Amino acid sequence: MISKELIGASARPVLLSILSRGESYGYAILQRVQELSGGSLEWKDGTLYPVLHRLEDEGLIASTWKKPAGERRRKYYRLTPAGERALATERRNWLEVDSVLAILWGLEPRVST
Repeated sequence: MISKELIGASARPVLLSILSRGESYGYAILQRVQELSGGSLEWKDGTLYPVLHRLEDEGLIASTWKKPAGERRRKYYRLTPAGERALATERRNWLEVDSVLAILWGLEPRVST
């Protein structure tokens, strides 16, 4: 099980990365995180929505209410241009941390981009 601290620290880059692939709504994001992690990241509403609101307050994502045909109304989130820039920074930071840990743990460091 992954610690709450690591889940919290990774929430921002994970959300920005998911939304970089297209807009999505809360439940679908929760499902995608679980799918991508093979179930090891178990996010709940209490993990997701505060981060989404914070990213929206920072102007990194934007939201729109939509009601697809035959479905209930949902709030869809999408990445903004500022969010794309933030994602590039997050990617560099995480790859750098990954490289340091790989060295410390005697693993082959990944090439950073």
